[in-house]
Amino acid sequence: MNELLAKISSYNLFNYLLPGIVFTALAGDTLGNPIAQRDLLTAAFLYYFIGLAISRFGSVVIEPILKRIAFVHFSEYKDFLAASEKDGQLAVLSEANNTYRTLSSLFVLLLLLKLYLKLQNRLPFLREWDASLLLVLLLVMFLFSYRKQTSYISKRVRWHAGKS
Repeated sequence: MNELLAKISSYNLFNYLLPGIVFTALAGDTLGNPIAQRDLLTAAFLYYFIGLAISRFGSVVIEPILKRIAFVHFSEYKDFLAASEKDGQLAVLSEANNTYRTLSSLFVLLLLLKLYLKLQNRLPFLREWDASLLLVLLLVMFLFSYRKQTSYISKRVRWHAGKS
């Protein structure tokens, strides 16, 4: 277990594990039922996965909305890559940036959970579909995450190919 913990990067800690723990604790209060696990290892993996899902929600839902309403502006990816080679601090700033996006996503998802619970009170049949709805939403979100990550990889490959 100690070896596993030693391999967790600060990015994984602050963008996946911490948001997963915070969300689980706050969602347990919202649901009126703590989301407890039998053992520490299962809890760690569950919190990590929940945090990963929160981070992906931020990447594929929150970020595009904020870009569209001009709340945030991104540099061209090729410019970011070139600047990253010259400024080592940029990676740290980018990690912090992603942490803020993930924490924002966490609070949006908590609000959506509260809204869903209120909707469920008015439409009780939704309770029968909880697991199916969650699976479909996770599938769609991770498919879009996969597409976005593939796009970043392709852009990096093209940038390196053009640079060499």
